[in-house]
Amino acid sequence: MLQTPIIELDVHGLNVEQAIAKIEEQIQKANASTYRIRVIHGFHRGNRIQQGIYQEIGHGLNPKVLRITGGDNPGVTEIVFREY
Repeated sequence: MLQTPIIELDVHGLNVEQAIAKIEEQIQKANASTYRIRVIHGFHRGNRIQQGIYQEIGHGLNPKVLRITGGDNPGVTEIVFREY
């Protein structure tokens, strides 16, 4: 199965628990060609999801995750597996 190097995952409309479950599912499915997951969560209500990502998936909590960083705008968080 061929995957793109960046997986974009839109979690608008999900609560924190649902969003984290969906993100963790994508982390498990990611293969060696994937180096990051771009989570699109929105700015205002998405801040709770962003905090959940840092708390539940942050560095050291999942062996695949190298780091977590903000995206190009405040409504995006990127989960980095390796540098490109």
